Amino acid sequence: MCSNNLGGEIPLPSGDSCRLLADNLWGYIKYPFTDKAEFDWELFKNDVTKAQRLMDDIVDLEIEAVERILAKLENDPEPAHVKQREIALWELILEKAKMGRRTGHGITAMGDMLAGLGYKYGTKEATDFAVKVMKFKKLTEYQSSVTLAQERGAFPIWEHNLEKDNPFLLRILDENPQLYNDMKKYGRRNIAISTIAPTGTVSMMSQTTSGIENLFLAVYYRSKKVVPGVSSVRVDYTDAVGDSWMEFPVFHPKFKVFLKVQGLSDSMIENLTKDEVNYWIQKSPYYGAMSNDTDWVEKVRMQGEIQKHIDHSISVTVNLPKDATVETVAKVYMTAWESGCKGVTVYRDGCRSGVLNTESMKDKMGASEALIDNHAPKRPKELKCTIQKFHNKGEAWLAFIGLYEGKPYEIFTGVASSFKIPVKVNSGFIRKIKIDGENQYHFIWFDNGVEKDEGNLSTCFNREYWDFAKLISMLLRHGTPLQYLVSVLDKLNFDADGISTWKKGVIRAIKKFIEDGITIEDRACSDETKKCQLRYQDGCVTCIECGMSKCG
Repeated sequence: MCSNNLGGEIPLPSGDSCRLLADNLWGYIKYPFTDKAEFDWELFKNDVTKAQRLMDDIVDLEIEAVERILAKLENDPEPAHVKQREIALWELILEKAKMGRRTGHGITAMGDMLAGLGYKYGTKEATDFAVKVMKFKKLTEYQSSVTLAQERGAFPIWEHNLEKDNPFLLRILDENPQLYNDMKKYGRRNIAISTIAPTGTVSMMSQTTSGIENLFLAVYYRSKKVVPGVSSVRVDYTDAVGDSWMEFPVFHPKFKVFLKVQGLSDSMIENLTKDEVNYWIQKSPYYGAMSNDTDWVEKVRMQGEIQKHIDHSISVTVNLPKDATVETVAKVYMTAWESGCKGVTVYRDGCRSGVLNTESMKDKMGASEALIDNHAPKRPKELKCTIQKFHNKGEAWLAFIGLYEGKPYEIFTGVASSFKIPVKVNSGFIRKIKIDGENQYHFIWFDNGVEKDEGNLSTCFNREYWDFAKLISMLLRHGTPLQYLVSVLDKLNFDADGISTWKKGVIRAIKKFIEDGITIEDRACSDETKKCQLRYQDGCVTCIECGMSKCG
């Protein structure tokens, strides 16, 4: 069993293809969110039958495309030894497509379908109905593949004796003996048929929940900047740099359908207060069945039960609260294994930042505090400091880099002649001192164990460079990844081009702290047959393909 499923909804042998199609389960609900809600089994059967036929047609289209590629390669003027590896690759892809005719027939909107029918995701009743739908789909799509085998022939490597002990197919024997006997007699058109992919983009386009997932949030909050001086626009909060923002809720489209069924118009929905939004969430079948709220044990059990009717695998995520323990995570994996899941992904709330703003910034901070929580660590009185030397238009300069937990936190620069520091000194401390109500930053170094105070670094700056250094320091304090900071600095046009400039010197100083192995955007390689794979190594950008190294 996989510990995560990064694209693992279809485990593939070398050369085979991942072909995906999804039925939108929301489209089969009559009268959603009402007492008359029901699932249209006949429409679902017709669509599944056609969808499997369409998937088989897609295999033919792929075969035709690969054959055209091979024909072009055969006619290309390059010598055979140059084309050999590429031709071998496409021949392998062609062989796998022809021999197995694998399809990935899936679904999306399971969470919305259950809610629309009045089921609460993560309950036994919801799981039982979800399994009923997937079992029905399995038998229908397998019947479609057997019918295709009668019309077009079975996949070339099919042989009943090779799969007569397959537990998945033996379940079909118990559920529909006639279908199993027809498959034994005629074979089927496709070696494997079904899957459940994440369907992230598909679900966004169809405005539904994704795959077999429950709804992440019924409502989340977004913000848009308010143009200064527009008095008619509401301002909900002001950020750390003084920009004003208006905040508004974004409703999950099918939750909005629920609200309209309850009699709310678009204008009424748009003007709901936060308390009113919470009231309607509690009245909906989504309540207690979203993201961290759902019963993860039942969710994993549902995945395992559905897996019995999927011949490939299922992409699904178990969302846990931020205080989930290691033992809880371990229990998720054990339950998934015991339930028969082929793979599972666990996401603990907050383990990745910036995914979604699940609460109002205004509520989070309080209306009176109009500042975004910046998460910058408070500056200690003293920071360890390292000195980097560089040249700025022919002059020797020094960069004083304050370190917090070993990482750059702030930077000061100045002309080397402004300081009395011996050449051999390359480290010390930056001490924050308040004098007459103003903060000063003094560089402290040691001479044979005796502390020396170089004085206030702020007085040694060219004003233009001082302002840029303050901006860089703010980005460092707020945790901006160094490779991104370097990339942005490199594109700024505040300094003349050339190697010996203040900007280039600061970039080189910061690069020394970028961890080895950090990847940056790939570029054209000096070896024209390859593409540069650029990594940071000892502060230099290095290509692991051709060996090119750039430290400027």
